[in-house]
Amino acid sequence: MSEQTEETTHESRGLRLVAVLLGLTVVSGLIDAVSYLGLGHVFTANMTGNVVVLGFAAAGAPGFSVPHTATSLVCFLIGATAGGRSSRWLGKGSRRRWARLTIATEAVLLGVCAAVAFAAPHATATVYTLIAVTAFAMGLRNATVRKLGIPDLTTTVLTMTLTGLASDSRAGGGSGHRSPRRTASVVAMAAGAWLGAWLVTDHGLAIPLLVAAAVAGVLAVVASGRE
Repeated sequence: MSEQTEETTHESRGLRLVAVLLGLTVVSGLIDAVSYLGLGHVFTANMTGNVVVLGFAAAGAPGFSVPHTATSLVCFLIGATAGGRSSRWLGKGSRRRWARLTIATEAVLLGVCAAVAFAAPHATATVYTLIAVTAFAMGLRNATVRKLGIPDLTTTVLTMTLTGLASDSRAGGGSGHRSPRRTASVVAMAAGAWLGAWLVTDHGLAIPLLVAAAVAGVLAVVASGRE
């Protein structure tokens, strides 16, 4: 067996990246449920919503916080910067290894957040820690997903996914060949948000963060380099 064939076989071992990114989309729903419902109406995965929330907060709308939202935005950008750097170090090597390392880092960071939420659930410092660390983790992941370049699977935002689902459908004059992937992405986000909302409402912040960390950890172990 040639070296190139061995490398291709190695990259193909595990779960395809499409399925992995759908799993991470579920995690995004969980994380935004935790942040929006449990950390003062701030998003840490969906930055489009966060920019809007920052505008609400700046205008003095009740229930929104400029410091919380600004912390999320800044830490997300720091995470995305780190993700850009890591993509230049790791992106030229094994795609499988690169994806696994990034997702494993996310799992560890979410696990740290779960531990903090278990240890001091009502402390002010806990709120800022959870916002900062989850936003950093989502920024790191988003930069990596962007570099991987798999269509229709951003894992955190759905506006363009929904637009493509409608405009490229048969009703919109298109072929609709990407509709299953786009639909799966929407369903995954909604499922994660539903699960996260239920867990936050009934069990607090630590349990959904632990579930998110566990899912990310499993995905890190099983991810392949295949689309």
